[in-house]
Amino acid sequence: MNNIKISGLSLISALVLAGCGAQKNLPNYSAFTAITAPVDVTKNKELTETQLKRWGHLDIVKDTIPGMSVDRAYTELLKNRKGQKVIVGIVDSGVDIEHEDLKSVVWSNPKEIPNNGIDDDKNGFVDDVYGWNFLGDIVKEHLEYERILKDKSLVDEVTYQEAKKVYDKKISDAENQQKYYSKLIVSLDNADNVIKKQLGKEVYSAEEIKALESKDTLVQKSKTILQRMFSYGMPIADLKAEIQKQIDAQNELLNDKENLDIDYRKVLGDKPNDITDTHYGNNNVIGPDKEEALHGTHVAGIVAQMRNNNIGGDGIADNVAILTVRAVPDGDEYDKDIALAIRYAVDNGAKVINGSFGKSFSPHKNWVFDAIKYAAEKDVLIVHAAGNDAKNIDFYDNFPNDSEDKKTEISDNLITVGALNFEYDENLPARFSNIGKINVDVFAPGVKIYATVPNNKYRFLQGTSMAAPNVAGVAALIRSYYPKLTASQVKHILMDSGVAINKDVVVGGNPNDVRPFKELSKTGRIVNAYNAILMANEMSKK
Repeated sequence: MNNIKISGLSLISALVLAGCGAQKNLPNYSAFTAITAPVDVTKNKELTETQLKRWGHLDIVKDTIPGMSVDRAYTELLKNRKGQKVIVGIVDSGVDIEHEDLKSVVWSNPKEIPNNGIDDDKNGFVDDVYGWNFLGDIVKEHLEYERILKDKSLVDEVTYQEAKKVYDKKISDAENQQKYYSKLIVSLDNADNVIKKQLGKEVYSAEEIKALESKDTLVQKSKTILQRMFSYGMPIADLKAEIQKQIDAQNELLNDKENLDIDYRKVLGDKPNDITDTHYGNNNVIGPDKEEALHGTHVAGIVAQMRNNNIGGDGIADNVAILTVRAVPDGDEYDKDIALAIRYAVDNGAKVINGSFGKSFSPHKNWVFDAIKYAAEKDVLIVHAAGNDAKNIDFYDNFPNDSEDKKTEISDNLITVGALNFEYDENLPARFSNIGKINVDVFAPGVKIYATVPNNKYRFLQGTSMAAPNVAGVAALIRSYYPKLTASQVKHILMDSGVAINKDVVVGGNPNDVRPFKELSKTGRIVNAYNAILMANEMSKK
């Protein structure tokens, strides 16, 4: 796509091929040039708060920010055009469908009469007005390798031993971390008390510590400790709180060691290892605790929060309906739930499905493979997060995927997305993002993404979980304005129209691991909405 002019298209042809009926004042797409990455250009100033809240919408050329040129796509290419409504399935932890910035874009089942206790559309799900909740009232779940240890019959001996190895390491690491942080907070408390007494005040600054002079050995030792603690860039009280969070997190992991026998699933009354047992859960797509729907609500907002309404952030797509399928707990999702969630979204009209979840073990991966193939048969694109372990998933397992051997795709309707940082320099890939020359397709914004969270609030979150819905939003944009393009075509437009990055970058946050960005994914590109619309327009003529 380097400086390629999109070939000419007459106004008459554009009216015919736009897929949205006759519209006036459509742009002449032959006049626009695809965006390419500037060479050796970095942004010298820090992003303003306004820029940071919507950096994924900005432009790599005009703004020197590695966004997806969404604003340019709307103002230059989609002005005076109207697309079709596209249903986007959000398979996640639940979505706050009552949120001020989402409630107007929530999908509603036209075949279901609300709250009458009858399965009006006879699909096996009673009162599924806004989607379905395959978890019922479950919030917490075991990780998959814990479930494997509990039921060895789920997998073969090799996989069982791999799961045991992961579990044993997790427990060992938690024990070591718990000891480390416990010693650290005691050391910090002691030093803090000494300095408070020495200075005669409860709160003090890093500058006061630096200026403190004393021949007392204990004071000198406390000063050294606190200077190191202040280097973390936060007040001592806040640092103590963060250390305690780490201690609590490790304690929770260690307590899980004692809780493997808890069957969280029992309350559902289904058979998790029987894919034919399909009708369970309830119609509460938010879930039993609205705050626990934070992840799914954020994901939904990235795709679809209302644009230009002067509240919160802006979604990528401007004409979508969010169909919620709750299937991702606090812990690892069940293969059965994911397979059925995909099928449910497909059967209810989703043309794009976002999957911001993943795990390292998948006892019933074939059920998910079959669901992905089913989506392909129904012309549905699935956008999946690459994962946040800073690993190369050409060699490490990350489920769900679309390949049994990590080489050959089972279908051509799943795109896997790595995460970008907002810095257009050597730190471009997010330090946590998984990579893979074969199994990661593209990258998209995934650090400090501002979007909806429960109870009419907004937050910055990060992860490939945020990168995937950015791409799902662009996919929905293409499917809205070019509805005749297939899921496979949309996938390849997203991949092939992306901006190629010819930079050496730091991988996994390790300054000693520097590689060309093009080695981190199949395309070496970052998704770009502007280029995608140009390519979609060109492809729609063929």
